[in-house]
Amino acid sequence: MSDDYQRIELITGTARRRYWSTEQKLRIIEQSFEPGETVSSIARRHGVAANLLYRWRRLMSEGGATAVGSDEPVVGNSEVRKLEERVRELERLLGRKTMENEILREALAKVHAKKPTLRLLSSPKGGSR
Repeated sequence: MSDDYQRIELITGTARRRYWSTEQKLRIIEQSFEPGETVSSIARRHGVAANLLYRWRRLMSEGGATAVGSDEPVVGNSEVRKLEERVRELERLLGRKTMENEILREALAKVHAKKPTLRLLSSPKGGSR
């Protein structure tokens, strides 16, 4: 038997996923770009799935360290401008509908004020008609 020991990492606790800080992700990504290294070898060395490391690299190329830290896809400025314009358009429509609603309420209140209400002079006996 040899005296070589194999390192085993035991993850305890209730969390099912590991959390990688932005600094850790960036360090691992930088190592994966070093000459002579492969994504698979770096992923195995750090206990990361290779597809996750590829995802981090893609996020890094699309949006930099901020995207890697938030782990969310990056949206271009043109897309943001289109979405902001859509929000403004919807706000204008909402304002218009709110104004229409208020006008209709006022008209309904005026109609109810002008119209005499019919009241029963005597209530029906027995509680039913």
